[in-house]
Amino acid sequence: MIEPNRKGEVWVFAEQEDKSLSDVSLEVCSKARELADRVKVKVGAVLAGSDVGDLSSRLIAHGVDNVYCVEDPELEHYRTGPYARVMCELVAKHKPQIVIYGATPIGRDLAPRVASEIRAGLTADCTDLQIGDYRDGAAKKEHKDLLLQIRPAFGGNIIATIVNHDRWPQMATVREGVMRMGEGDPKRKGDVIEESVKFNDLDLVVKLIERHKRERTVNLKSARTIVAGGGGVGSKDNFRLIHELAGAIGGAVGASRAAVDSGFVGKDHQIGQTGTTVRPALYIACGISGAVQHRAGMEESSKIIAVNSDREAPILSVAHYGIVGDLNKVIPMMIKAIKERV
Repeated sequence: MIEPNRKGEVWVFAEQEDKSLSDVSLEVCSKARELADRVKVKVGAVLAGSDVGDLSSRLIAHGVDNVYCVEDPELEHYRTGPYARVMCELVAKHKPQIVIYGATPIGRDLAPRVASEIRAGLTADCTDLQIGDYRDGAAKKEHKDLLLQIRPAFGGNIIATIVNHDRWPQMATVREGVMRMGEGDPKRKGDVIEESVKFNDLDLVVKLIERHKRERTVNLKSARTIVAGGGGVGSKDNFRLIHELAGAIGGAVGASRAAVDSGFVGKDHQIGQTGTTVRPALYIACGISGAVQHRAGMEESSKIIAVNSDREAPILSVAHYGIVGDLNKVIPMMIKAIKERV
């Protein structure tokens, strides 16, 4: 266990693949900057890989003060052992007070391994992070400026705030898309600190033989317009209406978990608490009831149009415009009207 260090930096694990930083790493940098300013410390980022030093400037532009860069051929592609060794040794050496990871497949693999090794707490899939105070009623002690780790619990029915006052660093993974990415300032100044880590045989026990990478079929996070279908669409055949409407307005196709679980469309299209968080200019929800898990991933859309046969559907409570009717009739009318205007 690492003793609490009130002067420690706020750190970000800068996830990269093929020398390209993940969006969530830059999103988290903006939040780390905000948190660090609250507790009056610097922001650090751990950048591990092979020949990745050039990425440091982007991290600095997004609010990082110190980039701890570890370059080694063994780090060219992600493997749990060597990456965990890097994080554990650097955390022990520099003693940050907060470490944040993206809740990506890599982050979800790495963060628990590090937490277990250094015997620190970890909150997974946070949707917000804040700095606040916590009073321990049993010990009658108040802890100042802790990391408030906020995430949905019990299937999204409540929002839990988790604190860790005695086992540091305070660590959390953050869902992609829930934090706004800053524009970045290329004129910002920061330091790049070269670090080296020695790996043992146990760290390198897993060998990468072949690497297969499947690109996402849709980029929902950057889509300006999204047409999403839910379980109320009824069938995979009916889901073609969602594709047709999206095609007519030049939008991307999204879906609720119910539609994905029913096999109407692939998981890459899923929006919500267990899918992608989106903030398009226009979001059209068709046949989506609007459970809190889905709303968590789209309620910050600039304009929301909901089409649902149930006038009591929760989605209508967050929609700017609601259409109560059969989507099999409404959507063809919308497509026709759009095409007539073009």
